[in-house]
Amino acid sequence: MQAIALLPEALGSFVSSLLFVVAALFPIVNPLGMAPIFLSYAAGADAGTRDHLARRIAYNSFALATVSLIAGSYILHFFGLSLPAVQIGGGLVVAATGWRILHRGADDPQHKAPAPSPEALLASAFYPLTMPLTVGPGSIAVMLAIGSNAPAASAANDYLVPHAIGGLAGVAIVALSVYLSYRYAEPILRRLGDSGVNVFLRLSAFILLCLGVQILLNGYHAIAQAG
Repeated sequence: MQAIALLPEALGSFVSSLLFVVAALFPIVNPLGMAPIFLSYAAGADAGTRDHLARRIAYNSFALATVSLIAGSYILHFFGLSLPAVQIGGGLVVAATGWRILHRGADDPQHKAPAPSPEALLASAFYPLTMPLTVGPGSIAVMLAIGSNAPAASAANDYLVPHAIGGLAGVAIVALSVYLSYRYAEPILRRLGDSGVNVFLRLSAFILLCLGVQILLNGYHAIAQAG
């Protein structure tokens, strides 16, 4: 009877943790906004290869976000890294990638080069397509903040297991949205036409560039405050 009486509170802890992680992580990951970037990397690949690549990126995103949520702060401490250092380094990579895609023109040699082999394309599933383009320093910073606050939150209501499961379920939902957005990016964006896709790609690249600069500034701001 006591276990049944505690069920609503445990369910509430699960749902609140799930919604909090989804609300915090989804806008930063922005799967729909990153879909044109994914297509630019997978240009020329067949549907099966794109599906395999999207699935691998989703798996990698779930694993990276989960590790950041559970053990990210311990890993940074082990290597002697600070979160601002990760933000600055990752922000530089994200900004450089956005800049390169933004200035990739129709006469760019990459557009005239043959499509990469499926093996070469799948080799880029983790870097750069998962880290830093999908789950980058901003997402890792959010997961680190949530993970570091989880013990205090769970101690307040004594529902550590539902809280943890809810957080993992939230990460899984975001990873599923990554897979669906990347897997069906071509039919979705095809409705925009070639010019629409080009505009959407440039806009996404510009947002990616601004996001990298913002992450970089956040790192410098954290260092300045610490000093």
